[in-house]
Amino acid sequence: MKSFVDNRHAPADGRPEHPDNLPLAIHDLTVAYHRKPVIWDIELNIPEGKLVGVVGPNGAGKSTLLKACQDLVPKTSGEVHIYGAPYKSCRSLVGYVPQRESVDWDFPVSALDVVAMGTYGRLGWFRRVGKAQKRVAMDALERVGIEHLANRQISQLSGGQQQRVFLARALAQDARLYFMDEPFAAVDAATEQAIVTLLKELNRGGKTCLIVHHDLSSVTRYFDWLVLLNMRVVASGPTEEVFTRENLQKTYGGKLSLLDDVVDRLRHVSS
Repeated sequence: MKSFVDNRHAPADGRPEHPDNLPLAIHDLTVAYHRKPVIWDIELNIPEGKLVGVVGPNGAGKSTLLKACQDLVPKTSGEVHIYGAPYKSCRSLVGYVPQRESVDWDFPVSALDVVAMGTYGRLGWFRRVGKAQKRVAMDALERVGIEHLANRQISQLSGGQQQRVFLARALAQDARLYFMDEPFAAVDAATEQAIVTLLKELNRGGKTCLIVHHDLSSVTRYFDWLVLLNMRVVASGPTEEVFTRENLQKTYGGKLSLLDDVVDRLRHVSS
């Protein structure tokens, strides 16, 4: 099966157009660190209401892509539009779950405090978190199964519990588009199942989630849309069309020998 790139709106030169009603549209995006490109010439359209996996080898630029979409790293070139507008004018529509390792978990705040931060965008300037915001935060903690830890200092939580706190913070924001950077990394089985349940709930609510993921064996179970990335977009589209041996070879190159289990899974599904 050939590589699939969503270019159904493409003009004559083959580049995709970027309709304003898409939750995420990226045109000609390049990010470089010390003049060395990390992601290069990214063209991407993400349709609404999809669970989107972003998959590629280490150093492929997956985390950088999510950060560039939120102006967390400077762009060398290109544009990112969220529902037709730059991120700075619609940041309240976006929820973000960063990599757990990037967070200072020694900061002296409770789980409830962290989750309540998700309501700040709706409070406006100089307004304090009140009872209504705390109720929203408690509801979010309940949805991820750790409401009993609301008053626990975040430094006292396990890794899986800390990940759930950040998921709850994103939920409290009530966003339309979620960026999640490896939410399944180094979590226990119960937390993994809680994350899957939450993603399915968001999907049923019409939310769009862009999720950096590293476990290829679970791609077909978790995601209905897939972006294969190795500095550039190798392929993007429905998972059943994009997740092929040919595209994996293009994405991972000589490392494909490490993916025998995935190839066997693909062979079983296609037979």
